[in-house]
This record gives sequence, structure tokens and C-alpha cells, in this order.
Amino acid sequence: MSWRQARRSSRVTFNPNSDISGTNVKRAGRGRTTGIAVGGGGIGLVLIFLIAQLGGVDLSGFLGGTQVAEPGAITGQSLEGCKTGADANANVDCRMAGAAASLDPYWAGAFGSLGARASYHRPGFSLFSDSASTGCGAATSATGPFYCPSDETIYIDTSFFGQLSSQFGARGGPLAELYIVAHEWGHHIQNLEGTFNTVDRSQTGPTSGTVRIELQADCYAGSWVGAAANVRDRGGNRLLNPPTEEQIRDALDAAAAVGDDRIQQMGGGQVHSEAWTHGSSDQRQRWFLEGYRGGATACNTFDTDRL
Repeated sequence: MSWRQARRSSRVTFNPNSDISGTNVKRAGRGRTTGIAVGGGGIGLVLIFLIAQLGGVDLSGFLGGTQVAEPGAITGQSLEGCKTGADANANVDCRMAGAAASLDPYWAGAFGSLGARASYHRPGFSLFSDSASTGCGAATSATGPFYCPSDETIYIDTSFFGQLSSQFGARGGPLAELYIVAHEWGHHIQNLEGTFNTVDRSQTGPTSGTVRIELQADCYAGSWVGAAANVRDRGGNRLLNPPTEEQIRDALDAAAAVGDDRIQQMGGGQVHSEAWTHGSSDQRQRWFLEGYRGGATACNTFDTDRL
């Protein structure tokens, strides 16, 4: 087998014969909102987009303002052509459907171990291009992938995966893309747990509540990756093949690429840890591995001094 063949084989993630149909992932149409009022005016809005661009939760509902999505404004079409793991390996939209097909049953089983009083239900999942209307206000491609607590929906412009390599310098690859989805799904788990209502998100810095939220979402993503090869479709078929060492490196590289210190350096500035909102590259990689090795119950980032 040639190097090119080996590299191509290593990028195959889903079991080609698995069933990924029946998810709620949609490709959204253009919508509009009735209004958005964010504390801090234009500076606050820019801050929201910068924070979200780092790969984390959308914070527009947390900055003292209100926003109302027009009922029915978010429209979308189901991904009817996404039927099998082979489709997920070949097409990025179908890969998102495949991620949902695996993440949903994983968390349906794992959520109870976290001791939350709420019951689990899956998030909405909307793919968009250029712009989208959400329960947290208007979003553009510049926003990056994010989770909106107001409408419990993950929003992803899949062009971000190309930017992850071209702008952030990540290696890319299917598992790197799936890590991004799993991180946002982790924010949904936190929302169900009530974390957003109990953690102080007003501070920044390497041990702040804001960073602890993001690192836990990285850990939750790792916990799914560690168990994903055991998740089955409705017919009992394995959905994802066991990840290779190369694919794990791809996911870790994606986590490092969106570390606060890396992004500050990319901007040509010095590293100022007091401004961190998501954690350093090392922190994000460490907590991904904590979840990968220890499962979802290993992801308590709030009761530790070692971040």
C-alpha cells in the first residue's frame, strides 16, 4: 500500500455499512430575527463573535441583553441523501449527520452517570452557509461553530473546517471535525445539567469559570471519542471504527489550534493568560484526553485546582 493509500485509509472514520439515517440534522435556509439587543453595543457583539470563533458556546444570551428569534424563521431541509457510514465518509454534511447518529445514543446512555436531575434529550443541529437566524440572534460564518442555549441548537457552517487548517494551522481530518461537533454537543449537556446557571462566567483567565466550562466541553468530547467505537446503530452495527493514533492526533491538534494562547500568538501579540476564555492549547488537549481515557464522569473541571 502506498503512502497516499495509507493516508486515505486512515481518514475513513465511519463503518461504511452503518445506518446514519433518521437524525435531526438540517441544512438551514436564510432566516431573520425580530431584533437583538446585546449589552455593550457593537463592542459586545464583536466580543461575542470572537469568543464563539474559538470553538465554544455562543454567549449572546449571557451578556445582559435579550434577543428574540422570529417563530419559524429557522428553516431547513433534512439531509435525505445521508443514509450510511459510507455517505458520512464521503460528504461533510453527511459526516455531521453521522456524528449526531453516534453522539445521541452515547449521551442517552452516559448522561445518567453525571447525576443531573434533568433527563437527556438531543439538541437541534443546523448546518448553514454565510448566515443564519438563531435563538441567540444573527450568526455569520465568522461566528464559527457554536451552541445556542436559548433554542438548544448546535449551529455549524461547515466551511469552518477548512478554516481550521488554513487559518488556525490544524492538520484537519474527519475526527478533528467530529471533535468540534462533540465539543458543542458537550455544551448542550452542560445546559441540561444547569451548568450555565450555576457557574460564574463573568471572569476570564486560566482558572476562571468560563474556561472551566470550555474545558469540560472538551472533556465531554473526548469521552465520546473514547466510547464511540462501541456505539451501535439501530441494526446493531458499529457506527464508527476505532480511532487510529493518527486520528487522535488530528483531534488533539484541532484542540490545540483553538487554544487561547495559540490564537493570541497568531494575532501577533503576546500571551496574556488573564484574558483567556477557553483555555490554553495544553489545557484543551489535557482535558480531551481526560475524557477519552476516563469517560464522562472524569470531566469535573470545577472541583480541581489542576486545569
